[in-house]
Amino acid sequence: MRQRNWRLVIVGIFFIVIGFAVFLFVPSLGAYSTDPVEFTRLIGQIAQFIIGVSVALIIFGLIGAKPKQ
Repeated sequence: MRQRNWRLVIVGIFFIVIGFAVFLFVPSLGAYSTDPVEFTRLIGQIAQFIIGVSVALIIFGLIGAKPKQ
């Protein structure tokens, strides 16, 4: 039976929270940018990347590793 790696799952959940925080709170700084539309688009891409990495971490953590014999 494979052993789950709960550290990866916890870090993945933490990154999801960070990604949503970036997505929700950082675009308010776009008003101070010289190009607010590009700034908001860039922040959205960064948040997507963070959430994508976190989903991958959660999947790998739940799949786990074979126990050493």
